[in-house]
Amino acid sequence: MNETTTVHEPDWPLRPWLLAGILGLGGLGVWFFSDGYNGTFEPWRAALTALAFFGTITAGLTLERDKWLHAALFSAGVGIVMAGIAWRVAGAEHHHDAAGYWLAAGVVSALLAVPLFQAGFHRHRWKTSYAEAHYHVWTDAIAAGGALAFTGLSWLVVVLLAELFHAIKIDFLRELLDKGLFGWMFSGVAFGAALGVLRNQVRILGTLQNVVMLVFALLAVPLAAAVVLFLAAVATRGLDVLWEATHSATPMLLAIAVASFVLVNAVLRDSEEAASKSRIMRAAAFVLALGILPLAILAVISMGTRIDAYGLSPERIWGLIAIAVAVAYGVAYFVAAIRSRKHGWVTQRQANLHLAVATCAIAFLLAMPLADFAAISTQNQLARLEAGKVKAEDFDYDALRWDFGEAGRDALAELVASSDPEVAKLAKLAQDRTERPYRWRDDDSEKREARMANLRTDIPAGPLRDAVEAEVSGNSWRCSKTCVVLDLGPGEKGGTIVAFVEGGQVNMRVLDAPPQQRDKDGAVSVAVDLPGNFDLDPPKQTADSKVEVREWTGRRIYIDGEAAGQPFE
Repeated sequence: MNETTTVHEPDWPLRPWLLAGILGLGGLGVWFFSDGYNGTFEPWRAALTALAFFGTITAGLTLERDKWLHAALFSAGVGIVMAGIAWRVAGAEHHHDAAGYWLAAGVVSALLAVPLFQAGFHRHRWKTSYAEAHYHVWTDAIAAGGALAFTGLSWLVVVLLAELFHAIKIDFLRELLDKGLFGWMFSGVAFGAALGVLRNQVRILGTLQNVVMLVFALLAVPLAAAVVLFLAAVATRGLDVLWEATHSATPMLLAIAVASFVLVNAVLRDSEEAASKSRIMRAAAFVLALGILPLAILAVISMGTRIDAYGLSPERIWGLIAIAVAVAYGVAYFVAAIRSRKHGWVTQRQANLHLAVATCAIAFLLAMPLADFAAISTQNQLARLEAGKVKAEDFDYDALRWDFGEAGRDALAELVASSDPEVAKLAKLAQDRTERPYRWRDDDSEKREARMANLRTDIPAGPLRDAVEAEVSGNSWRCSKTCVVLDLGPGEKGGTIVAFVEGGQVNMRVLDAPPQQRDKDGAVSVAVDLPGNFDLDPPKQTADSKVEVREWTGRRIYIDGEAAGQPFE
């Protein structure tokens, strides 16, 4: 088959009706399994919901009149695989706090598998036409986007009709819109019908594809200029300028690399004949192709810096894998750009096909239960603590409690029994928390000490005082100015209610919650109804003020003898 030959699907008048029915049934399945009856989401419900959703969506994209059996089997396979992943994610609950990444990996694998199947990779293997794969990637995205837009427009029409009939006191449409069954089925039917119509209009899809690629190609020019300026600034001013500008450098760098990848392909398309003839756009594509690798290397440095400073976490391991894929694409595109002067962009197109297959396989394997990133991260964090790379007071015990799944909670229980009293105390505070406190990673020891110095309280030394100090230490927005903490007494269902009075606001918290009645995941099941938070009107500063609790047919907060806010009892 010629490299530039693209298979165009023939017009199939039955397709819109068939896809409307299939996607409508898919919507019914999603509603029935995910929201029907009591609305619980046990693993079997999650699995069947994923089967209905992904199986029917895949069928909508791949079903053809002459190859319906192959498409049906492939769609069923995708649905079954995603059902298995969803069952695993739902069954994991809080035992694996990064379980959502398994589902994301499965989705990435499915998104890559669909155009590869449409291009016939299961038959031709590495002889698969790149032009066909390229065609299906773009037309699938455009057809799905157009179908989604039509679905949104259909909903707008139905809502307007519901309001129209409501004006004459006919509310059947309003009542229908409140039913989840109708919503899912209507969305499925509208999406399927629009998808079927668009897939039948090959010429329109081809025109839309050309328009989208032309627009994207125009964007390649300013992005290439921006990448050159960015890399030049980093080269001349050093990496510190990047770290000072943002604390999320890695996602930003990967996002720019992905955008560069998309725009390079928009300019170069599926063959030399179809590629843009504009020298400016081709020069922009050349620059972006060269720029992907340094962007990926900067992401490696950024992630390496964070791992060196804070150790591994499940999210960082997933980030490392994404960076490794970006580096692979960066190397391939760098080589392709260098070779393009003599050999054109053949290397880039071959790399696209090979890397797509490799990424699809890697994503599929990552969705399988082959490695426990939470356990790996837990061992790394404990090793850092034992080796003294992180001080006991700086160690993130809350991450073990909330972010590292069952392995992290087991490790935290071991730290509670540590022979080091400081480690044991801080681990116990983290273990007994009912909510996850958040501390910015750049909140270093000096900043925490400054905030601790702003703390004013008459709470005597003991468990409650320790809990207050841990609350201030673990939340970077606590006591950034002088703050007063008041003991408001025991809560109705456990713990002690305290009030943080700071910067014109009063914030109620429940601290020192007892560790009894833990559920199977280790979370405290005690639920306390807070009296609420409020702003001081007019705002009052607490630096030199007398803050106290007085009786007032109930209780409320006073500052300098004046009532502040509403009574909390």
